[in-house]
Amino acid sequence: MDPESRQDFTAFVEARSPALFRTALALTGHRQQAEDLLQTVLAKAYRHWGDVRHGRPEAYLRRALYRQQVSWWRRPMRGREVTTGRLPDPPGADPTEQVDLSLALRESMKRLAPKQRAVLVMRYLDDLPDEKIAEILRCRPSTVRSQATRALDRLRALCPELDHRQEVHQ
Repeated sequence: MDPESRQDFTAFVEARSPALFRTALALTGHRQQAEDLLQTVLAKAYRHWGDVRHGRPEAYLRRALYRQQVSWWRRPMRGREVTTGRLPDPPGADPTEQVDLSLALRESMKRLAPKQRAVLVMRYLDDLPDEKIAEILRCRPSTVRSQATRALDRLRALCPELDHRQEVHQ
């Protein structure tokens, strides 16, 4: 890679990696896995940066994040372990309602099927239309809509605090 391309890549990564990391974290649910996912995608993009930089590099990398995560989901479950540096907080340990809701939602998201989580992340975090999500996941828009509906129903069942919070604020 020529020095100009290397400098362009470095500037892009410095500017956009926090946003890309948030997407990776939402997709994986674990900080270490999100770091691995983003690093893998950036390493692949580095090799092709000459072509990638002339288009829409952030869109390219987001799509690469989704596709890489889906390919990881399809691998056998053997050997997939999640390590943490600390034990999870017991329910109700934090006095603030917002933090409790955030934790409950995060845990509920982890229990969704991988495709359902990807659909919700792309729809609500990245604000993508169903047609674009369908293109990325290589399915039909109707599948995206049904996955989103099922995922939201499951989230409501797994995290009843979401409905309770809505009733309180109405």
